[in-house]
Amino acid sequence: MAGTTPGTPRVLRAMNDRAALDLLLEHGPLSRTRIGKLTGLSKPTASQLLARLEAAGLVVVTGTTEGRPGPSAQLYAVNPRAAYAAGLDVTPLRIRAAVADVTGAVAGEFELATPGRRADSVVRQVTEALDGAVKAAGVTRADVHRLVVGTPGAFDPSTGRLRYASHLPGWHSPTLLDELAAALPMPVEYENDVNLVAVAEQRLGAARGHENFVLLWNEEGLGAAVVIGGRLHRGFTGGAGEVGFLPVPGAPLVRQVAKANSGGFQELAGAQVLPRIARDLGIGDVGGGPHAEVAAALLARAAEADTGAPGALLDAYATGLATGLASLVAVLDPELVVLAGEVIAAGGEPLLTRVRAELTELAAPRPKLVPGSVRHGPVLRGALETALAATRDEVFDTAR
Repeated sequence: MAGTTPGTPRVLRAMNDRAALDLLLEHGPLSRTRIGKLTGLSKPTASQLLARLEAAGLVVVTGTTEGRPGPSAQLYAVNPRAAYAAGLDVTPLRIRAAVADVTGAVAGEFELATPGRRADSVVRQVTEALDGAVKAAGVTRADVHRLVVGTPGAFDPSTGRLRYASHLPGWHSPTLLDELAAALPMPVEYENDVNLVAVAEQRLGAARGHENFVLLWNEEGLGAAVVIGGRLHRGFTGGAGEVGFLPVPGAPLVRQVAKANSGGFQELAGAQVLPRIARDLGIGDVGGGPHAEVAAALLARAAEADTGAPGALLDAYATGLATGLASLVAVLDPELVVLAGEVIAAGGEPLLTRVRAELTELAAPRPKLVPGSVRHGPVLRGALETALAATRDEVFDTAR
């Protein structure tokens, strides 16, 4: 029977090659001797391994060791041009696109404003945003092995239609995914934007090393991502984590939540409630603009003062956040809760301290609560990390 079985020389070579590539990605340029020590391979075997990977175009010599006793040694690194992957971060107002090389370094970025509500323009907008990032990276569409698109809501796997995101213009056509597949030459995956933030935090940020955690995201809307056993939990229709719709004490009971595009937790702790809390406390000059920007400005100012009315604003908002979090913690019992997004980040440690105290009062489990640490484009970074993981599997496993 054709194929290979575990333990054969070919399989062992493949395992060693992949281990070496992963080490080079993690540590950067390494010498043959260092690779041998880290993998447990002999010098001759490490040399053969590097020769194979270099011949396949997966590694390149980047220099030599210097400043150490003895002769200098060549340093090897993953060839950044071996493959590219792309990600998109889609909101109602713009699409951000980026292309990264196989090492994870961003090679090109582009942002496309997307005003209006014309459904027939979505495919054009996606291809235009992707092409802008491709051009900035100095590559072509054909060089991109995979694209991951992050959107609010989620595409229902049974229907292919976007759910839980009625505010995203033009993305609800039942033929949209087929149209995008026809327009793009590479495999395309679609993922909820908050889930992608969790991927970024798990790979690069505050959730590294954690297998069970919840991430609460707060910008223009409230959302959560749930990671169980190291894997995203998406739910039957992709709607796991749509906690903005969650009924909670202290907020009116919202019915027909999909039509309202809101729910109890959103009405209690969404960005739009901060101006109302500020007015009730006599805090003037709340300003105008998008809800997230106004809320972030109010929390930042309150965190600086942290007494009197500003302190009361932090108290009230922390109680709202902790009320919804208590339900999540009671059901999931995570080891970690990551609070992320522009609004929560603006409150800094004064807000986090209050949320921790309130959650201790409202929930029996005691998860660690930390701020998100991937601040620059976490949705886009999560899209790139997801696309890169699949691209590396494809390229590293088929190029030998």
